[in-house]
Amino acid sequence: MSESKPSSDSVFEIDRIRRLVELKKEHDLSEVDLRESRQRIRICRGPKEAPRPAHGPPPPPPPPSPQSPAAQAPPAEAANIALIKSPMVGTFYGRPNPKAEPFVKVGDRVDTTTVVCIVEAMKVFNDIPAEVRGKIVAVLCEDGEAVEFDKPLFKVDTST
Repeated sequence: MSESKPSSDSVFEIDRIRRLVELKKEHDLSEVDLRESRQRIRICRGPKEAPRPAHGPPPPPPPPSPQSPAAQAPPAEAANIALIKSPMVGTFYGRPNPKAEPFVKVGDRVDTTTVVCIVEAMKVFNDIPAEVRGKIVAVLCEDGEAVEFDKPLFKVDTST
């Protein structure tokens, strides 16, 4: 009996599976789910999360620690703070190359088109614009840090 090999277009090709596992590890993903016509491959890490309810109150925020900036900031300031969030899953880079100055640092003024960082996703480097005007008050990620969709990257004071 001859062993049948999956076609080179098959989802189950061993090299393709290895590449998916490597990408999952490289970008710290918990799951990769690939579907192609009637074929499907799903690669997961750890226990499956319990389904989250679609509605309901969000959990209360943890009490601020004495060292956190939110604990020291007056409540009125929070209304003027905007977050620049990651539009995708990938790797955060705050500078165009390791030897260059950061795109922005605390105290810099930005407008809607100012590039504040790069998020690398699947070997594509994506410029991330501020999309808000104001002054950078906090950088929330380190170079090379894996980021998820909607992860806050910067805090911007829009009152200035």
